Amino acid sequence: MKYKCSICSTMIEEEQFKKIDNCPSCGCPKYLIEKTEDEIEESNSFNNAIKISKDNPSIEKIDEKCIDCGMCTKICFERENIKDICNGDLCVNCGQCITFCPTNALIPKIDKDKFYKAKEDKKILVAYTSPSVRVSLGDEFNLEKGTFVQGKLISSLRKLGFNYVFDVTFAADLTIMEEANELIKRIKNNETLPMFTSCCPSWVKYAEIFYPEILNNISTCKSPIGMMGEVVKNYFSMKNNIDKNDIFTVAITPCTAKKYEIKREEIGGTDLVLTVRELADILKDEKIDFVSLEDSDYDFLLGEGSGAGVIFGNTGGVMEAAIREAYYILTGNLLKNIEFNSVRGMDEVKEAKININGKELNVAVIHKMSSAVPILDEVKNGTSKYDYIEIMNCYGGCIGGGGQPKILIKDEKEVKEKRIESLYKRDKEVNVRYPHENKDIIKIYDEFLGSPLSEKSKELLHTSYKDRSKLLEDLLEKSI
Repeated sequence: MKYKCSICSTMIEEEQFKKIDNCPSCGCPKYLIEKTEDEIEESNSFNNAIKISKDNPSIEKIDEKCIDCGMCTKICFERENIKDICNGDLCVNCGQCITFCPTNALIPKIDKDKFYKAKEDKKILVAYTSPSVRVSLGDEFNLEKGTFVQGKLISSLRKLGFNYVFDVTFAADLTIMEEANELIKRIKNNETLPMFTSCCPSWVKYAEIFYPEILNNISTCKSPIGMMGEVVKNYFSMKNNIDKNDIFTVAITPCTAKKYEIKREEIGGTDLVLTVRELADILKDEKIDFVSLEDSDYDFLLGEGSGAGVIFGNTGGVMEAAIREAYYILTGNLLKNIEFNSVRGMDEVKEAKININGKELNVAVIHKMSSAVPILDEVKNGTSKYDYIEIMNCYGGCIGGGGQPKILIKDEKEVKEKRIESLYKRDKEVNVRYPHENKDIIKIYDEFLGSPLSEKSKELLHTSYKDRSKLLEDLLEKSI
């Protein structure tokens, strides 16, 4: 006998049904789970589940755990606007299917063996942590949702043997410096607008496959992790007289798509990506008592970024950070109301206008790819009213990435709002809230990069994109 949730259609085995009070996927009460006589074939052929190729760099599927409930397919269509083609190279690697798989048949690609191998080889281990990790990792150790655990996170990485621990918000500040200047240059020189943000690798890959016509609209800035890897291998190594080949860099991220991103030939510097869930598993395997750890600080030179860098972890954060900096660059003044509330919150599409020296900028913030489609169509057709658009693939931004601790659908909005609130709180608490005020950012430009958009910056911090629409054409041709 099997049971089926009448809300989300998740199939549940009888033994599991006896032990639960709610649907393991959507959290609805048990009385809404119905008996069904339908039997799922015990084979490797699945009618409802997403097909995940073996060489997918971000997602693994454990067939024996799959009950063919179709939740993954439903999520992929509802959130990504992708249906029946999420397979192989056409997967955008976001991992939203992982987040809501009721049986853990879908999991982030497990790469921890690469970390242990680097440790065994006596590599100089360098970790850098994404902004949103510090407000989600505590979930894995039964702390209150949204708890800010930055100090314990750093200590836990040192316990694992990392020689240096840096903060990706430093590279987020670099991203803001480069991207704000790129936006201003495009506006002044009448270059391609609207400009899209480029931090999210799932969004970038989505555009390459489904909207190659708008690739020139995407900022050429690498993501913060893309920049961080280059800075560690080329600047940090130089400053410390270390052979960069002796360094093994590990990004700790909320994002499964980062595992794909670091394999792109245009992106270098990061050797390994570990998701929040993978890091938690390693800490548990090593029997590290996370909750009891004393707080530590990031290492000097590539230490913490500004408050603007911290809010990169949530929807609207990149836009707000860039507007703060662009306003300063153009006016020489700081924004009086630094909290840009118009682009905050969980609405899937937010828009705002800001007047800078008489120039009115129309901006939009979108999270969830399916919500972006109408605006992408407008940009493609040349009818968009916007100058600058932030797109994040995942609902809530990086705080909702596919490598984050799992959430029941019924709790999703509440948990993500707590994570976002924690990041905004941190932004208010820090002394430095603009990247141009970050002493380490000033230093790296003075000593190494020169200035935003310099030749050195373009070489290390900027990238290009590829038209991948033929992948879609080839698949559709095969299906005819």
